[in-house]
This record gives sequence, structure tokens and C-alpha cells, in this order.
Amino acid sequence: MRRYLLDFDPAECERVEFDFLIVGSGIAGLSAALDAAESGSVAIVTKDALHEGSTFYSQGGIAAALDAEDSPAAHLEDTLNAGAGLCHREAVSVLVTEGPRCVRKLMRWGARFDTNAHGQLLLGREGAHRARRIVHAHGDSTGREVMCVLMAQARERGIATFENTFTVDVLTDEGGRCLGALALDALGQLRIFQAKATILATGGCGQLYRVTTNPPVVTGDGLAMAFRAGATLRDMEFVQFHPTALAVPREPKFLISEAARGEGAILRNVHGERFMPRYHPMAELAPRDIVARSILEECHRTGSDHALLDLTAHPADFIAQRFPCIYATCKAHGYDPSRQPLPVSPAAHYMMGGVKTDTHGATDIPGLYACGEVANTGVHGANRLASNSLLEGLVF
Repeated sequence: MRRYLLDFDPAECERVEFDFLIVGSGIAGLSAALDAAESGSVAIVTKDALHEGSTFYSQGGIAAALDAEDSPAAHLEDTLNAGAGLCHREAVSVLVTEGPRCVRKLMRWGARFDTNAHGQLLLGREGAHRARRIVHAHGDSTGREVMCVLMAQARERGIATFENTFTVDVLTDEGGRCLGALALDALGQLRIFQAKATILATGGCGQLYRVTTNPPVVTGDGLAMAFRAGATLRDMEFVQFHPTALAVPREPKFLISEAARGEGAILRNVHGERFMPRYHPMAELAPRDIVARSILEECHRTGSDHALLDLTAHPADFIAQRFPCIYATCKAHGYDPSRQPLPVSPAAHYMMGGVKTDTHGATDIPGLYACGEVANTGVHGANRLASNSLLEGLVF
């Protein structure tokens, strides 16, 4: 079995050397790069523009126990419940305990999260959360705000970035230790990035599916590289389908944030009947896997390919202010959410499984680490709790 995808002669490849190599440039990759920069030289290698990836398009927000009436313990229990009993409790404890500190660090760096007139954070609520604990920015553009802040911090620190550079494989020595990675630059030239520590932050694999909310760059490269290098992949059967992607001819599917249901949006079938109370006591705020299966069940029962998300109890100005991106996109497709329910259906959204790591990001290959969606720390179990994804990228 051939170990590497490409035949190459190391002696003929350009070599660059750094203390830390980060493959990927979303919230996990940039956060890792900023922390690593305190201890040595850092290179970020990303196959598209620095901002391009799932983080940039994230709408809902970051889950963290920042309200005086909330607590990390409550956040932990909600995460365990959503994960169907398959989360690793130690990893979840790290996630929810360190999460508030990480969010506050983003704020110190200049992240402008939504606040009320008194400067207090406006916290949203999403499925399977018992409390309002979702920090959001510009209504439904949290990922864009976070990326702008992290990219600015990376530039300020002078971190080397290599855009439009496709990482082909992680490189290992005869003893199995990771030495860096082989990458293909925009001119088609192979380059070896040598590093003392290589960190995969390449995201998920949504583009393996015909219907997905993930942008085109999310193709599972990091998972494949790690597997070829001999790393353990864990929980790969657990792929989350977001319940409410806008059911119009568009690829990738446009996501209607779960925060819309947190603000009272109701799911109906094509006959106008509300159905979620029949499937779960939390109705529209049930865990994502349950809501997605319930929508599919109603579609099969009614002979339709979509359900309806009803926001019409809210006036247009509220929707436009709370969900400006969603409102504008729906209007562009001919739907006014204040006047008519939106057609929605589930779409592949998030990989809970990934490269097995400990709570410090270490894989079972010396010198190789992973964080973010490509990693499997065990925090998500069988079903990720809403808005724990950006949090995981920050914490781990």
C-alpha cells in the first residue's frame, strides 16, 4: 500500500522550517496559531483564502455560560444529554469550564458581540440548551466577526500565512513521528514544511454528501491525511444533519440558524400543521438529530420534500435586525419570512467524529496534533450541542 498520495523526491522539493505548522485557517487553526506564536515560529497553510471555511459562514454563535443565572455545570449537562450519552465527560468539562475565558479573550481582542443598550451581552437560545447562552455578532454573522478578529491578530503578530496552498500529506519518519507536511502551492510546486509540531485544523467533510451546508473547501482532507499516516479515526459514523437548510436550488445549502427556533420559529408540515410537540417535549428546541429525523418523518408522511419554518409571528423589522443575513438571503430567493413560512429540509452539516486526540490535542502519532472539527476529543458524542463547534475551536 502506497503511503503518500504523490511520488516525490524530498531532495527536489523546496523546504521551509517552522516550530509550528498549522494546516487550516478557521477558528481552531487561527486560535492554535496565536497561542503557538508565544512559543516559536508559526506557519499557517490553507488551501484557499485565509478566511474561507466553515467558521466564516457560521451564523448562530458561541455557546458559553456567561450569564449570572447559568453555569458551566448546566452547560455540561446539556452537552452530555445532546450527545446521547456518548460524550467524554472529562473533555466536556474542559470545554465548558474554559469556554467563558476564551470568549472574553475574543472580546479583549476586539470582537463586537451583540449587546443591549446597557452594554450587556444579548444571549440567544438554541436547541437542547436549557438557558440563553449563545453569544452572537451582527445578528447572524458571528463567524465572520470572529474570523476578522483572529485574522487581524495573526497579522499583528506577523504569523506566516500560505494561502492557496494545498496540503497533500503529513510526513513521518521511519519511527512514525510527524516531521511536517508536503504541500502543493498555487503554481503547482511541491514544498516541504518542516515543523517540530504539526497541527491539523482542516475542518470536516460535508462535501462528501450531495446536500450540505458546508462551503466547497470542506472535503475531509485532514481526516484522510491523518488516516494515511496511521492516526486513529474515531466516531466517524456520527455525522450531524442540520434540520433547517433553505430548500431551494442552491449549493451549498443556505442554513437557517437554529437561533430562529430559539426566537420562537415554529416547524410545520406542508399542510400547515405544527408537528414537533408530537416528537419531543422540547418541540422545536429538541436536539438537532431529533428535529432532523422528525422533519424527514413528516416529509415521508405528507409526500413532500420539505417542511416549513414559520417566523411570521415576528414583524419584518425584528427579523431583519436579529437575522439580517438570513432575511436578505430569503428575500433574494423570493421569500419574506415575516409573511410566509420558509421551505426547509435537513442537510449534512457537521462531523462529530474525527482524528482521535486527548484533551491537549495530541493524536497517537508523535508530533501530530488536531483541533476543531477534524479532531475527535469526545466532546460531542453522537450529536453536537448547538454552538459548541466554535467553542471547541477556541478551547482546544
